[in-house]
Amino acid sequence: MHNGNGHNGNGHNGNGQHHRSVGELDGHDYDLLIVPGRGKLEGVTYTSDPQIEGAVREILDGIGEQPDREGLLKTPSRVAKMYAELTAGYHVDPEALINDAIFTVGYDEMVVVKNIDFYSLCEHHMLPFMGQVHVAYIPNGKVVGLSKIPRIVEMFARRLQVQERMTVQIADFINEHLEPQGVAVVAEGVHMCSVMRGVKKANASMVTSAMRGVFRDDSKTRGEFMAHVGRSRSFEA
Repeated sequence: MHNGNGHNGNGHNGNGQHHRSVGELDGHDYDLLIVPGRGKLEGVTYTSDPQIEGAVREILDGIGEQPDREGLLKTPSRVAKMYAELTAGYHVDPEALINDAIFTVGYDEMVVVKNIDFYSLCEHHMLPFMGQVHVAYIPNGKVVGLSKIPRIVEMFARRLQVQERMTVQIADFINEHLEPQGVAVVAEGVHMCSVMRGVKKANASMVTSAMRGVFRDDSKTRGEFMAHVGRSRSFEA
């Protein structure tokens, strides 16, 4: 995944040297993966990575396939590009994402953005999980442009994730940058690691929530949000 700063989306710099792999990083060190100035992912070109290609060939060989047969010749390159795209959220610059889209307003009622589709990869099996995220906040003198809420969701979804952490990250990011009276996030996801393998329960879905400020402290406010997203259950912090 190329950019104008000499980095690509696979953790390499322009000299072919590797950053530390994502698995070696703690929460604070993910800043090392950010591409400064990249606030959105539209128009990004995703490139292959020789290390990932080699690993895919080994997997194909390990499961008894023939990596050099016609149907699989380009599979390692395709998979490498796919992972660059599906993990592109590591490289988004949060400051560039918000950009100049925070506005001062005298509005202090609930803002709700619901039914935001997301697609992510479970870090345990690297299988997809997907669903919808519902976000609400009550402004404290500042609002953010409507398109930024789905972009925030996408930034955190396009990483190796667990749904619980993703939900908290979205809430904390909005809470930090807007300093609202409160933030609420509910995520509903279907996990392929439960559908395709293991218990094989196709209809099982997972719901996670993160409540901050008045949404945590005031059951009436929390209930109003849950009514907006079409659920009667009120999630307790």
